[in-house]
Amino acid sequence: MWFPMSRDAILVVDDEKGVQSTLCGVLEDAGLDSQAVASGEEALEIISKTEFRVVLLDVWLPRMDGLQVLEQIRIISPLTNVIMISGHGSIETAVRATKLGAFDFIEKPLSLEKTLLVVKNALHQHHLEEENRLLREQIEQKLVMIGDSVPMLALRQQIEFAAPTDGRVLIYGENGTGKELVANLLHTHSRRRKSQFIEMNCAAIPEELIESELFGHVKGSFTGASDDKNGKFAQADGGTLFLDEVGDMSSKTQAKVLRVLEEQRFTPVGGHASVKVDVRVIASTNKDLEKEIELGNFREDLYYRLNVIPFQLPPLRERREDIPQLARYFLEDFSKKYARKAPILTPKAMEVLENYPWPGNVRELRNVMERFIIMTPQQRLDVYDLPDSILRRTVMTPSDAGEPSSLQNARERFEKEFILQKLADFKGNVSRAAQALQIERSNLYRKMKQLGIPYSGRENGETD
Repeated sequence: MWFPMSRDAILVVDDEKGVQSTLCGVLEDAGLDSQAVASGEEALEIISKTEFRVVLLDVWLPRMDGLQVLEQIRIISPLTNVIMISGHGSIETAVRATKLGAFDFIEKPLSLEKTLLVVKNALHQHHLEEENRLLREQIEQKLVMIGDSVPMLALRQQIEFAAPTDGRVLIYGENGTGKELVANLLHTHSRRRKSQFIEMNCAAIPEELIESELFGHVKGSFTGASDDKNGKFAQADGGTLFLDEVGDMSSKTQAKVLRVLEEQRFTPVGGHASVKVDVRVIASTNKDLEKEIELGNFREDLYYRLNVIPFQLPPLRERREDIPQLARYFLEDFSKKYARKAPILTPKAMEVLENYPWPGNVRELRNVMERFIIMTPQQRLDVYDLPDSILRRTVMTPSDAGEPSSLQNARERFEKEFILQKLADFKGNVSRAAQALQIERSNLYRKMKQLGIPYSGRENGETD
């Protein structure tokens, strides 16, 4: 009879009842769930229905031998570690089993102590592989480019063309547009993806330390250099080095980086021997480097070395049609992170988000969605659940901008701002806002309609 197995379940496949009983007893004494079958056919049937972490598989079985069973297990359950058992072991059999993907090979008569050790090693290996798989999935989930607007479709195509090459890429874009994400995607889809992706924020490193960070240093080369240290170029050897905000690099450092790009060779700070590296450099900037060249802040020769393949990332305000998809993605992502149910944005709230200029771009939108998940308990997010900074730049009409043209305009602007603030204070609840304003609710409705203030529909007693 088959029964559900625990996470670390072991299957014993042997046609000798005594071996089955002994192995299952040892495994259960070690706190492991086990089950036994007498043939390869039974083993394949149960493995197709139940997940086993490890299989102890006898080579000599009736009808279908162990090596044939091993081949089938690798197809139907490739993550299962298989330990082969043989009473007539030979080097040839062991080699063939290893080539077919066996984790290990042990001979009869079995040493129970050794068998248990091999099983635990197989479990440990399985856990490591599963952790690595989950980490890869998490990384891949984070490296998702959201949006189907024309600029994003063009950007995806650029990445597809540029990633497999070693061409240097210079990514232009405002802060928060996703320059680091694009650099990661270029590396992930390149031939260098199995090597390191090393990032360095040139704007965040003090001038006196940036050369050491880039090129490393030898022990005693300056105060505090107590050991030899590999720099970013050495760490990225065979892989990709991402120089974030390269426009903030000093002229002195620019000259040294240029030399490395030309020669693929550098000398650590305080060192005498040069080090050869094979590094693909991707750079990014939020500055107009051509203007910086005119001002004498950036080297023209370095600019042309970096700007082989230019990428221009659009600000969020230029791809507003992507905002609903991005907002929902971030709400779902943070709801999983904080173990909460993802709320729903009402159409009115989404319209406000689409009309906001997003000076902080995607990063700002991401932060707003995270704040919703942490600070807002209701499952329906409406206009007045949005931050005041967004409401003031969206709910105010274009005619509100600039100096008021008359006393009437000035009074209407003040009234609108004051009502908006009260509605925001009470999350769009008109009844409570009217009480705070000391006017009748019907008068507040009338004023809101007159001033073009959106009504959320949230009233006393309303729950989400």
